[in-house]
Amino acid sequence: MKKFLIVLFILGFEMAALAQSGKITEADIPVLQAYEDTLGLCGFLVVNDSLPENRFATCKKLITTLVQALKVKNSFNYPFEQLRTVSIQYPRDSTFRIFTWQLYVDVNDYRYYGAIQMNTPDLKLYPLIDRSFEIESEEYEVLSPENWYGSLYYNIRQFDTAEGRKYLLFGYDGYSLFNKRKLIDVLSFQDGKAVLGAPVFYEKNPETGGETVRNRILKEYSAEASFKMNYDETWGLIIFDHLTAMGGNYGQGLAMVPDGTYEGYKLENGRWNWVQTVWNETMDEAPRPEPVLDGRSSKDILGKQKKAGGGKSSN
Repeated sequence: MKKFLIVLFILGFEMAALAQSGKITEADIPVLQAYEDTLGLCGFLVVNDSLPENRFATCKKLITTLVQALKVKNSFNYPFEQLRTVSIQYPRDSTFRIFTWQLYVDVNDYRYYGAIQMNTPDLKLYPLIDRSFEIESEEYEVLSPENWYGSLYYNIRQFDTAEGRKYLLFGYDGYSLFNKRKLIDVLSFQDGKAVLGAPVFYEKNPETGGETVRNRILKEYSAEASFKMNYDETWGLIIFDHLTAMGGNYGQGLAMVPDGTYEGYKLENGRWNWVQTVWNETMDEAPRPEPVLDGRSSKDILGKQKKAGGGKSSN
C-alpha cells in the first residue's frame, strides 16, 4: 500500500509540473496519458504479434493514434515514455523530434514508419514515407520525407555549415535475412520543408588525390556480425568498423564483416572529412620500462616468478 501511495504521489507531482509549466494544460495531461496507453500497446503488438495481418493492422492504428495525440496543443513537451518500441530522438537544440519504428514483414522485408514533429505549440508534422526499396543510388540522392530511406534512428547529431544548421541521423535497417545496414542521413530544413541528404561527406582517395562527395553514408554488413557506427563524443569523430569481405553462409555469397580496424569522419568547416584509419598510432616508447623476461628464465611470459620445479607461476 505504501509503495502504491508513493507511485501516486510521484505521478501526481509529474502531472502538476507539466501543467504548471504552461506548456501542457492540466486537462490535456490525462488525454495524452490515454493516448500513450494505446500507443504502448500498439507498439508492443507491432513488434511481437506472430501474425502479419495483425502487425499491419496494429501499425495502422499506431499511426492514426499518434497523429491524434500529437494534435494536442503543446504535445511536443509530452515524452511518451511508455512508447518503448518506438524510437524518439531529439537534437540538442530541441527544435524537433523524430519518431521511427520498424515493421517486420518477412525475413527479407522490413518496413519503416516515422514522423518529424517540430517544436511548435500547434502541430507541425512531416510524415516519413519509406521508399527505400525504390532508391537506387542511396548515398548520392537528395530525398524528401515522402521519399524517405526508412530506418530506425538511434542517434541525432547537429552541426553547422555555411548554409545553416544540419543534423546527422544515425539509423538501422534490418534489410534482409543475411545482411543488415546502418546509415548516416542528413536532415535540414529549407524554405519550410524537410530535406534528407546533403553533400557533406568527403572522401579523398589517398592514391589518386581525387575526392568523392556523398549525401549520406550507408554500410551493409553480415547479419552475423556486430557493426558499430556512431558519433564518439570523446574523440569528436564519427567512428565505424572497417568492413572486409569473407565467405558467408550457404546462399549468402561474400559477407562484409569488421576486420578490427576503424574508419571515421571528422567535422571541419561544415563538412565531414573521411579519416581512413582511426587509432593508427605507434608508441615512441615501450609500454613497459624494461623487458618482461630480461634474459631471466626464472620468470614466465607474464613476468611472474616461476615455482620451483617448473610448475605454474605463483599469483
